[in-house]
Amino acid sequence: MIRKMIAAGLISVSGLAVAQTFPSRPITLIVPFSAGGPTDVVARQLAAAMGKNLGQAVIVDNRPSSGGIVGAEAVLRAAPDGYTLLIHNIGMSTLKSLSPEIKFDPRHDFSYIGEVVDVPMTLVGRKDLPPDSFAGLVDYLRANQKQINLSNAGIGTASHLCGLLLMSRLNLALTTIPYKGAAPAMTDLQGGQVDLLCDQITTTLQPILGNRVRVYGSTTAGRLQALPDLPTLAEQGLDNFEVTVWHGVYAPKGVPGPVVERLDRALQAAIADPAFVESMRNLGAAPVSAERATPKGLQAKLNAQVSVWAPLIQQSQALLR
Repeated sequence: MIRKMIAAGLISVSGLAVAQTFPSRPITLIVPFSAGGPTDVVARQLAAAMGKNLGQAVIVDNRPSSGGIVGAEAVLRAAPDGYTLLIHNIGMSTLKSLSPEIKFDPRHDFSYIGEVVDVPMTLVGRKDLPPDSFAGLVDYLRANQKQINLSNAGIGTASHLCGLLLMSRLNLALTTIPYKGAAPAMTDLQGGQVDLLCDQITTTLQPILGNRVRVYGSTTAGRLQALPDLPTLAEQGLDNFEVTVWHGVYAPKGVPGPVVERLDRALQAAIADPAFVESMRNLGAAPVSAERATPKGLQAKLNAQVSVWAPLIQQSQALLR
């Protein structure tokens, strides 16, 4: 018993010592999607804000793959010392449902740092798509569903989830085209290679403002501050259709508690940083509350979202079989 108490005390002292010197070198923030995509845009602003508080550079490392699985696995393999972090979006809550073959469970296999921002989504189409309203789009899809494709940022991403729910609610089976990130999906949409995309406003806002795509509505409960004249899909007849993308920061499982606390303090400082807040506002996004930007807040959010989305994904997939 005494030996155990001594060992516990030594571990505690060691953890405090690590925290006092952490970080002593740059930190890597892995983005499991392509550069220029919505999560990448948030990550780069967050890295700058956290770096100011930590006194070390936070370097963004893009590891794009379908659903962000490759980036998540890279963080799981990293040393649990706090120098390798992951930023992921709502897709963390759908990974096991959409990709049951993966060998990890986001609910148990990471250390949690905290939530970052909420980002609304919009449904957009290529500029020359004939319908100019959501009601017209629904009729057009019903008449041409075999010829229409719906792109997304990869299996398990927010845009994939939005597309699944859209098809389920409209009882349609469109051809889906997954990309390795939202940026290439948006590039092809603007080029006319694909027809539709439901994605975060961090990706869609500038193409919408530049009149480079058609916009059919937002997936939020209320209208967007950045696009006040744009009606929601719910306003246009798709009742209770709400998808808002949340982002969280994770670390490998086993990171010492004092290091997690130090990273969380840096996250708390970042979401309150005026430059970060302004950059998110310009993107149509909003930093979360201080209570949500904590390990407990992120863990609770992830568990709650898994419970919400898992049955809905099963229902949506059943309708598409």
